Amino acid sequence: MQQSYESPPSPPGPARVLVVDDDPTVSEVVAGYLDRAGYVVDRADDGPTALTRAAAHRPDLVVLDLMLPGMDGLEVCRRLRGHGPVPVIMLTARGEEDDRVLGLEVGADDYVTKPFSPRELVLRVESVLRRSRPVTGGRTLGAAGLTLDPGARRATKDGEELALTLREFDLLAFFLRHPGRAFGREDLMHEVWGWEFGDLSTVTVHVRRLRGKVEDDPARPRLIRTVWGVGYRFEPGPAQEGE
Repeated sequence: MQQSYESPPSPPGPARVLVVDDDPTVSEVVAGYLDRAGYVVDRADDGPTALTRAAAHRPDLVVLDLMLPGMDGLEVCRRLRGHGPVPVIMLTARGEEDDRVLGLEVGADDYVTKPFSPRELVLRVESVLRRSRPVTGGRTLGAAGLTLDPGARRATKDGEELALTLREFDLLAFFLRHPGRAFGREDLMHEVWGWEFGDLSTVTVHVRRLRGKVEDDPARPRLIRTVWGVGYRFEPGPAQEGE
């Protein structure tokens, strides 16, 4: 029987964070730091339990370990994202690029490599939650059949709603605000997400995922162009010969 995740939204008040990790020490430490930071914390030690908890009390954010018994974090993330937008921060033990890329590919909004500082994780949680909140007074953006409403955090292409993660939404908004300008991956990392440092491959993954949702043919992108030796440029107008 398919699990339903149409639980009522969290009531106004402290954000609810679901911590999913089979290591009781990690789970306890993370939950303790988040509790002291003012969050309501739920905990689960495996994938099925995490999905049950999410169905009972929809979290505002999930801190999700990649390596879980029974059902790995990638599958948990897929199922969570398949039933509505919920921010996910993935925890990976090995720190290998493939693990990080896989997490981002299935819709995780951020990742933290073990061992990590619990204080850093709390800051990541605060950053992701802040970006997930509606922006009051933001003007609607649009070009090339794309329409983006920052206040509602809603994006459409030719009238059809796009299922974007927080990072993808922020990236598309940035491109729409700066058409025709080329930006390096370092620039995008800093300007879009406020990261002073990090793995540049995460930018590449987000661009690839975004292309898959806004381009007619992601293999031959016409909107988000690669500028060799520089980075990327959003080009809403007709393609130029030779590009």
